[in-house]
Amino acid sequence: MDYQELTLELHRTMNEMHRGRQHKEMDGFVRGEAFALQFLMENSGSMPSDLSNAMGTTTARVAATLNSLDKKGLISRRIDSDDRRRIIVELTEEGKAFARERQGMMMAQTEKMLRSLGEEDAQSYIRILKKIVGATKANQNN
Repeated sequence: MDYQELTLELHRTMNEMHRGRQHKEMDGFVRGEAFALQFLMENSGSMPSDLSNAMGTTTARVAATLNSLDKKGLISRRIDSDDRRRIIVELTEEGKAFARERQGMMMAQTEKMLRSLGEEDAQSYIRILKKIVGATKANQNN
């Protein structure tokens, strides 16, 4: 098996996929504001550093994301009463509704994509993605 040729084919295919509109929408869900909203929905009362760790990005990038969400009225920030050095970030009611709506849209798009693959290929796709994630984690630890 020619792994170099497979590598080139994978990169070409991924580049083509990244140019697609649906991928850009899904990519937004795992990065940036959409990711932050989802994280805060699942981890109420988090600190910006928690979000930074989850996103795998800098605290400066998280601060910019939180500032944008704050301007839109989707989050609130408050100083922790037990430790005044800590900032607690929570979704507003509007932020919770928006996050639920976005999650519903992404779930529908993902389900549509998986249905288009068919049951066997959809299951194989998920199995292979899990294998890739496991291999990636193993490589990071070496």
